[in-house]
Amino acid sequence: MAEEEVDILICGSGSAGVCAATWLARYGVPCKIIDSRSGPMKIGQADGVQCRTVEVFESFNMAEDLLREAYHVLEVTFWSSSPEVKGEGISRTGRAADTAPGLSHMPHVILNQARINGLLIEAMERYNGQKVDYGYSVKSVHVDDEAAKEPDAHAVTVVTEQDGKARIFKAKYVLGCDGAHSAVRRSLGYKMIGDTSDAVWGVMDVYPQTNFPDVRRKCAIQSKAGSLLIVPREGDALARFYIELPEGTKAKEVSLEDLQKTARRIFAPYQMDFADTYWWSAYAIGQRLADHFSKANRVFLTGDACHTHSPKAGQGMNTSLQDGYNIGWKLAMTIKGQAGPELLKTYDLERGKVAANLINFDKEYAKLFSSKSKDKEKFREHHIMAGRYTAGLTATYDDSAITSAANSTQSLAKNLVVGMRFPSTQVVRHSDAKSMQLVKALPADGRWRIVIFAGDILKISEAKKLTELASFLESPEGPVRKFTPSDADIDSFFEPIVVLSGPRIQIEQDQIPEYFWPVTGKWRMRDLHKVFVDDESYNSGHGRAYEFYGVDPGKGAVAVVRPDQYVSLVTALEDHDGIGGFFEGFAKRRP
Repeated sequence: MAEEEVDILICGSGSAGVCAATWLARYGVPCKIIDSRSGPMKIGQADGVQCRTVEVFESFNMAEDLLREAYHVLEVTFWSSSPEVKGEGISRTGRAADTAPGLSHMPHVILNQARINGLLIEAMERYNGQKVDYGYSVKSVHVDDEAAKEPDAHAVTVVTEQDGKARIFKAKYVLGCDGAHSAVRRSLGYKMIGDTSDAVWGVMDVYPQTNFPDVRRKCAIQSKAGSLLIVPREGDALARFYIELPEGTKAKEVSLEDLQKTARRIFAPYQMDFADTYWWSAYAIGQRLADHFSKANRVFLTGDACHTHSPKAGQGMNTSLQDGYNIGWKLAMTIKGQAGPELLKTYDLERGKVAANLINFDKEYAKLFSSKSKDKEKFREHHIMAGRYTAGLTATYDDSAITSAANSTQSLAKNLVVGMRFPSTQVVRHSDAKSMQLVKALPADGRWRIVIFAGDILKISEAKKLTELASFLESPEGPVRKFTPSDADIDSFFEPIVVLSGPRIQIEQDQIPEYFWPVTGKWRMRDLHKVFVDDESYNSGHGRAYEFYGVDPGKGAVAVVRPDQYVSLVTALEDHDGIGGFFEGFAKRRP
């Protein structure tokens, strides 16, 4: 049998797998990706792209294509049975912004999962030529527990089959990204724990011919004939209908005609015909969670391989993709020797909590959405209140080696919550007066950021604190020299980002310590793009960043931000020991 050694084997090229691979490609770390399909996904079953996922695409410098091609969800309307309408008629009972203003600088959009995955595959190929190998089926996965104690051992054996021939991979690390029927999970002996309800729903992507006025809005309908969710699709014509089917329905017995007939009853008195159907399916609602997310810190389950739920809240693809976003950079740091394997243990801690919260949310959401729910107003209120959750912005990671609320002074930056993603607002770049979102300065390129809110350095006290911090960071005792290879750019592991307050035009470049505009890159030029000012821009007003982040300009703050844009630590500019000590907890010293 053919045998091949690889550092990282990714089983499955769904959202989690290709997102993790994109991270690895950004780091320049090759991997082997295998998939049981004969080629790339053509029709995806998911389509909702929450705000946080759009932010992830922005971090990879990929948001432009996504936003151009997608349908933008701006408003949601609510319909229910109306006493004014005879029979089973419905009427509009309310409307709301789909995403409350200020939650994210990115919108909620709709784009087919096949295209989402395609964008990620294009990106990983662009970064380091990474490709997917199709036609592989996983037969078994075995972890050598003794070998797993040696960090560099290829301790995982994966037996696969391609074109009728057995092929063996010996890997240091394996990602099980192979869906709800995961062969990796089954091979490890892990089980999915949870329930499947008797409720059956259908889903179809259709070209509707109708006089229903809200067919191009996201719309939740609760009628006597059942419940239905409309999700308009990209392209201005296609729409997805999620349809509650009558009690006693068996998913395997459902036909397309059944879905269309039920939809017509729900839409009454409005006309509803279908010019064509692009895709359809039926399913029983279930919420399940794997009893384990990893094996021996060598095999990790992601996405549907470790959590399944109903699709109506639009969380499946997004949570899966963000599983890959979480594990990808950690694997890259481990393989490159920037951190020890202990870093990977944070995957279970962080994504296990997210998955458990998702299951609980989905149970409540599915119950309220059902036509059996008598409290229609409660569903509307729940949907609006849950907007922050469904936008993907509530994930909060507990303390670990890379997240330290216990050692933070949260009051210095009240809205930069340790364990949550770094939110964004407008700032003005000092070097060229460009107004931009601050998060654009934190791209997903593998670097840790030390974001410094230094206040007004025209004041002697603030200038002194910034100068002393710069001296510490680049000193032999500071983290930069300890963990950055001597032959690499000074900002290759840690990148400082400075946000000043006060009038930008009064601040000269030489008033800023040189550490914050270092000589880097092929041409050995000064990098002037790391300093920003919370000031008025020429074309888009004032971002009021200090107010937005809850930072007192007179005190300032330092936020340590992970490569995946989550906040690890918030502390004072003077807390040199705290900043340095944080990185001692997980980073490997370099020669």
